[in-house]
Amino acid sequence: MTEDDVVDIRDDELLTIGAFAARARLSAKALRLYGRLGLLPPAHVDEASGYRYYRADQVERARLVALLRQLDMPLARIAEVVDADGAEAADRIDAYWAGVEARMAGQRTLVEYLRGRLSGRSSEMYGKFVVETVEVPGRVLITETRHVLAGELPAWIGASLGRLEEAAQECGGVTAAPFVVYHAEVSMESDGPAESCVPVADEAAARAWVERHGRTWETKVRVEPAQRLAYTRITKAQVAHPQILAAFEAVEAWIPQQGLRQAGPGREVYFADWDAAGAEDPVCDVAFPVT
Repeated sequence: MTEDDVVDIRDDELLTIGAFAARARLSAKALRLYGRLGLLPPAHVDEASGYRYYRADQVERARLVALLRQLDMPLARIAEVVDADGAEAADRIDAYWAGVEARMAGQRTLVEYLRGRLSGRSSEMYGKFVVETVEVPGRVLITETRHVLAGELPAWIGASLGRLEEAAQECGGVTAAPFVVYHAEVSMESDGPAESCVPVADEAAARAWVERHGRTWETKVRVEPAQRLAYTRITKAQVAHPQILAAFEAVEAWIPQQGLRQAGPGREVYFADWDAAGAEDPVCDVAFPVT
């Protein structure tokens, strides 16, 4: 006799796992998994045999789980949906699908970028970026360094630069556009590190501030010497991945063509109000120190 053959004769509303699986359009294996996760626990488990039984009114929840899985929704998100009421559940599905569409849009852009790169059209892609050089004076920086993956990067940049700009008020004020230096690759697999930097006026005050508060956010003071930067200016839309990769590569390709040499890691210089800028407004310089 198997688990599917046993019926609790004391309650004719209970269904064996096999009968319930057929009604719910889920496999018994899936039901056992969802039961272990607390997503769809059985109504009754026989203490002697361990056999699982379900109520007929659990079928709707089970079918909803099955449909949500067809959206590739993670089980944790499914639990949030099925435990919410009707309007809230619908809002949670909307939020999940908006994230899926945003991710797909980014992936479509990445596909186009890769097509151009692999088909030998790199020079065509780089041609839309105008690269120039600028002389930058030496300056005092307050910095925050973090090992961070690509998915965490935008939130960390905003938060870290916000902290540093607030600290700069006690260090003589901000003297130039803040920027982020990438000391190693930041991607889905590589975590940098990246360094947020804000130029300030008063080195002594900056060192005093870091002495008091630096350990909280691993903040430091760094004096950067005068240098020459090769850079290209990009719009808010181009800051998105992977357009910004093409900007970095365009500058990297331009440098040796001009008889120059990279003298340090790449950076993003944020000179505009990000929140106020439109998609086509210039907001950022992608730059490399050169000699």
